[in-house]
Amino acid sequence: MAVHQGYDLNALRESYYNGSIVHIREIHSELWVIRVRPDKGVLRFKPGQYTTLGLGYWEPRLEGTQREVLEPGMESKLVRRAFSFSHPVVNASGELISPEEVDYHEFYIVLVREKSGTEAPPLTPRLFLLKPGDRLFIGDKVTGHYVLDPVKDEEDVIFAATGTGEAPHNAMIWELLRKGHRGLIVSIVCNRYEKDHGYKTTHAELTQKYPNYRYITLTTREPQNRGKKVYIQDFIDSGELEEQLGKPLDPKRTHVFVCGNPSMIGIPKYVDGKKIYPEPRGVIEVLEKRGFQADHRKAKGNIHFEEYW
Repeated sequence: MAVHQGYDLNALRESYYNGSIVHIREIHSELWVIRVRPDKGVLRFKPGQYTTLGLGYWEPRLEGTQREVLEPGMESKLVRRAFSFSHPVVNASGELISPEEVDYHEFYIVLVREKSGTEAPPLTPRLFLLKPGDRLFIGDKVTGHYVLDPVKDEEDVIFAATGTGEAPHNAMIWELLRKGHRGLIVSIVCNRYEKDHGYKTTHAELTQKYPNYRYITLTTREPQNRGKKVYIQDFIDSGELEEQLGKPLDPKRTHVFVCGNPSMIGIPKYVDGKKIYPEPRGVIEVLEKRGFQADHRKAKGNIHFEEYW
């Protein structure tokens, strides 16, 4: 019997864990794509939504991560965090994967080694010690309003993401392509380094097969970026996106989905009825000055966003 600080670890795992890791694709040591198969079968979800993954506080942590101090009794509890559903998009043959081929859920996860403040990141330092066959918790509830519902078949769709904010877009792009979406589909992804573009090969295959699909990657810390970093908001504001697309952005027939770093998104605040944009400017400000409108409370616009922290 495995025992830790008086707890029967096997009993705790049996009680809490309801899914197994069936595959890990290590993009690099701090960025993984994992596939989880729930014991009770895959969850029904709309592309763009999310669920939770969890591990016990009793599980070991990766060396070199922030030291964790647990309060008494925490060792027997479960830590859960929300993760958007990603998607493999294509199968081993490079063809658009069919729903019948997917009996797992895919997640795109970055290792958080430390965070500001006194609380150490609780989940990913444990998650990055797992291997195929290991058990974990996966939530049975699906949540989220960051979905394709407002998009019409002939409208253009632009996805903008930083880091693992690309995850929900993979599922959304797959959904649009498999339904034969007629409008232009564009995915822009910004990462620090080229090695962080974990799905680049997949999307390169898609651009060869679907004339209405474009995939654009940006980096900010490669040698060529010195003195001339281009973030997504700058890429749009400069007109470079429109130049690459060969057409202007038309707010009357375009939806923009923005996911990831809050600084990239730039959600405005409302003070005494006045809209105040954050500094530095984000994608929302850039697009609203071009006639787009972000979702706000119950008023739906054509800029949809999901913050990742």
